[in-house]
Amino acid sequence: MEPTPLQIEIPELGQVSGLWQSPPDPLACLALAHGAGAGMAHRSMTAIADGLKDLGVATLRYQFPYMEKGGRRPDSPAVAHATVRAAVAEAARRANGLPLFAGGRSFGGRMTSQAQAIEPLANVRGLVFFAYPLHPAGKPSVTRAEHLSAVAIPMLFLQGSNDALAQLDLLEQTIEGQEGRAILHLIADADHAFHVPARTGRKDPEVLAAALGAAAGWMTDG
Repeated sequence: MEPTPLQIEIPELGQVSGLWQSPPDPLACLALAHGAGAGMAHRSMTAIADGLKDLGVATLRYQFPYMEKGGRRPDSPAVAHATVRAAVAEAARRANGLPLFAGGRSFGGRMTSQAQAIEPLANVRGLVFFAYPLHPAGKPSVTRAEHLSAVAIPMLFLQGSNDALAQLDLLEQTIEGQEGRAILHLIADADHAFHVPARTGRKDPEVLAAALGAAAGWMTDG
């Protein structure tokens, strides 16, 4: 089944595009935000949505306003947070009582966690992060994770061990600091795009499939 295009109304900010994609009998729903450099229709986002659909999870992909306008500079946090809230509300309407989760790739995941930390996202049971950007490349830090202490719901981090935006020891330190609310699914040898070197003998699609299996299992278990 092809994704269904839709429009999401952000109070006082206008509309952004979205894509609703669901299997016939979904077990859960994920509001899925894109990364800073590519929108909801990028092949990486499509692969995540397609893979989750095959595993029983519906997704609502959506654009941030700057991406909708063709811009390159990400929106301010306030605008991004408002977009996350509007998209999650739309996902909840379409999910019709299914277990609801929120998250995204890189920047989209971080904006979702910030929004949740400021004020809980209605009906959201947990957050799913695909390559959380813990710090800028070459500038190891945990400053970007400080707000996670205010997130009171479960979190799943799907992260490559060779991610330049999440130094492994700092990431593990961050996970441990969440007092059991966070789980790390580590993808050996993968970078920020979940790409693995040819020497590993593994192909990127199978790496992503394993990560999506972990994500779907986490969202649909119980």
